[in-house]
Amino acid sequence: MTDSELRGLLRDCLALWDVAAKVTATDAGMAIEAPEGRFLLQRASPDLRPVRWLLQTPARAAAGRSPRAAPSIVAALSALRSALGVAGGAGLRIGGG
Repeated sequence: MTDSELRGLLRDCLALWDVAAKVTATDAGMAIEAPEGRFLLQRASPDLRPVRWLLQTPARAAAGRSPRAAPSIVAALSALRSALGVAGGAGLRIGGG
């Protein structure tokens, strides 16, 4: 995933979640400036595998904690959504009835 694709994915997610935030590519990763503060999504270095993404939140940064590790972009987006306080959507159920 290129930086441009990641920035687009983050923008789409924020719009879907109805969060007013700005996404900017930085040398450190993707900075998300939201009313809750500055979030930073970074690619993990290859030696951290299976961790692929690191998410720093304002709360973790204020507490002096390291970024949260995520094994996939889906897990990183889920952690970001949770940190932003966005409720999860209704689950899709498929079945006869």
